[in-house]
Amino acid sequence: MSTINTISIIGAGGMATTIAGRSLKAGHAVEVIGRDAAKAQALADTLGVGATAGTYGAEPVGDIVILAVPHGSAASAVADFGSALDGKVIIDITNPIARDLSGLETPYRSSAAQEIARHLPASAHVVKAFNTLFGHVLDRGGRLDVFIAADDFGAKARVSAYVDSLGLRPLDVGGLHMAQTLESLGLLMIGLAKNGAGTFDIAMHVDIGRSLALST
Repeated sequence: MSTINTISIIGAGGMATTIAGRSLKAGHAVEVIGRDAAKAQALADTLGVGATAGTYGAEPVGDIVILAVPHGSAASAVADFGSALDGKVIIDITNPIARDLSGLETPYRSSAAQEIARHLPASAHVVKAFNTLFGHVLDRGGRLDVFIAADDFGAKARVSAYVDSLGLRPLDVGGLHMAQTLESLGLLMIGLAKNGAGTFDIAMHVDIGRSLALST
């Protein structure tokens, strides 16, 4: 079991709910934080024992903070917290995908994670993770693969331990620049679900020693 006690989640949507649920089952406490305080409190109440609602813009209780908001709101959300995120590990799960699925809405040779990092205090560390998993697939359980990209070794180690504690398999793909590739993989997964696979009940996993495989 990880030594992490509380996971703070900014957001109260579907992925926030799913990750919070798995975190509670793994023995972590969860702090739900949202611009809409009533919605955050309602989610905490629904999650039950171990879940509380935090104050938007105040310092999160957890050392690991999961940014589970739409990509378009991510930069402004971290800016709202400002120095309250000093020293925190920020897990960015966003996918900056255009509405028409024509590509990614990020600057050339950058990523959502890298852009978010520019709005954070220097002591905070961004880790890209969870963006290649569909929420309902994550919710049904199983040891799924979670691809992780970050520049800071300590932050990556903490997130890997947290991911492992959820019964998932953390796989290091390299530095934060690899978030560009993970976000493209998120887009690929949607395209595959809508076309070749014909279902969103899919997840990407690595069969060590053999090949990259798709599970359904």
